[in-house]
Amino acid sequence: MNKIITTLLLALLPLAATAQKDSTAFRAYLYNEEYEVFLHIDLYDESIVVPDQELFGALPGYLARKGNPLCWLITSAEVKGNTARLAFVNDYGSEDLTATLTLQNDSVYILKQESGSPLKVPKNGKWLKLPKVLELKRK
Repeated sequence: MNKIITTLLLALLPLAATAQKDSTAFRAYLYNEEYEVFLHIDLYDESIVVPDQELFGALPGYLARKGNPLCWLITSAEVKGNTARLAFVNDYGSEDLTATLTLQNDSVYILKQESGSPLKVPKNGKWLKLPKVLELKRK
């Protein structure tokens, strides 16, 4: 009996992987109104091209501030359930960090900086340091 159950589970494993890949939880445009930053992601197919920065090719996504070309590129992403582990690098390549992105409900995500450089975005000619924990909403 155990052998049959094990065989069935192994047969269904590829279907579970396909179901997760078809999900849209981590394929989204997320926005934070207070800091005017957005996160454009496709953590499944890594198909996001940063506007005017095609040199980097297709990526899992990027974080940027509205009206500014500077951004943080997501270089790798690993999705497990409702949480994704992300590696970021700024577009100059001089700073990097790791973070987690957690889906709270259908439209709210929490980006939490774990280690590395702090996330900073330009605002009025100065650097605006983003909080370690940032709430983003699906647009």
